[in-house]
Amino acid sequence: MNVKLNERQLGIGQHFALGVQHLFAMFGATVLVPLLTGLDPAVALFTSGTGTLIFQLITKGMVPAYLGSSFAFITPIIAVAGQYGLPYALGGGVAVGIVYAVIALVIARLGTKWIDRVLPPVVIGSVIIVIGMGLAGTAVDMAGFVEGSSLASPDVRVALFTLLVTVIGTMFFKGFMAVIPILIGIVAGYIFAITQGIVDFSPVLEAAWFGLPKFMAPKFNLAALSIIVPVALVSITEHLGDVMVISKVTGHDYYHKPGLHRTLLGDGIATSWAGLWGGPPNTTYGENVGVLAITGIHNVSVVRTAAILAVVLSFVQKIGALISTIPTPVMGGVSIVLFGIIAASGLRTLVESGIDYGDKRNLVISSVILVLGIGGAELSIGPFTLQGMGLAALIGILLNLFLPYVDKEKQTGK
Repeated sequence: MNVKLNERQLGIGQHFALGVQHLFAMFGATVLVPLLTGLDPAVALFTSGTGTLIFQLITKGMVPAYLGSSFAFITPIIAVAGQYGLPYALGGGVAVGIVYAVIALVIARLGTKWIDRVLPPVVIGSVIIVIGMGLAGTAVDMAGFVEGSSLASPDVRVALFTLLVTVIGTMFFKGFMAVIPILIGIVAGYIFAITQGIVDFSPVLEAAWFGLPKFMAPKFNLAALSIIVPVALVSITEHLGDVMVISKVTGHDYYHKPGLHRTLLGDGIATSWAGLWGGPPNTTYGENVGVLAITGIHNVSVVRTAAILAVVLSFVQKIGALISTIPTPVMGGVSIVLFGIIAASGLRTLVESGIDYGDKRNLVISSVILVLGIGGAELSIGPFTLQGMGLAALIGILLNLFLPYVDKEKQTGK
């Protein structure tokens, strides 16, 4: 279906079929975040669907964007959950949404040019690399590729098979299949894991058909907030990029109508909403953009259909139980590709932006961000503790603001 259709030309059946496509496109990535962080996948589906509906309300139903779980927050959520507990990580998500709202207000008053000064490509690209590389150890451990591992282990075989299928899907699949390589990798790995005897179906058999997801209320403390909130600076730039791409695909300038302040506010309110119920922070999804480009159908009503389907599925307990039976090696195999792609997208940001590393200023900014972020640096200032990605992003921003620009000929001594 390559012809753009307006909303009146779509029947109920077409709306449903296209909604299912959008749901499939975001499903694998959205449930992967809670599986990695210890949150409930059913709650993530609920907050993803309801968050998308909130976003549509705030943006006046103009932007065909679907909101799903953000990968940028995986590392800080794991860090906070390990130190203080998952409720405090959720509190950080609520605070992140408030930061979005404040930035949306600033954008409404001052525009977006100041963002380019505070968060130039050299900072953003380097921090995105940190996001991917900071998760590398987690992916390798989940896949079972540790000291003494061998093909004799069913876990290793499952991880390798899942990795292979995900790589093939990412490289060679076409059309809609090219949008869902993560989901295909998870499904293929899961089926192979069944043949290896490492899937326990008892949770599915014991689960009721319908019931409430396992909602969790947030808690707050300054130390936990200081770990998660700085990552909002990174996810905000991700939002700006996604809205720009959606604008190019659909041919509408959403930066001006309904306005970037509205799209960011919608994302922020949806993120705070997710934290209140026990879901991870939301973000506009690149997979959604892929579906828009492939089908040529840009109706917001189709995205709303996908959101409603996600909410309905969140109350089907057997689906939540089935997701929980996905073996860790399957998630590890997928994560190796996914986290690597995140890091590589940071490299692409640097390359496409034409960052010159012959300029020592750029070299220093990237070097400091990479070492602090990947090295897991931590710094306490009174009750606040900054670590890892958040600390790296903040130091990178400060270096960019205060390091002087030096003539390249003076740098080389010419």
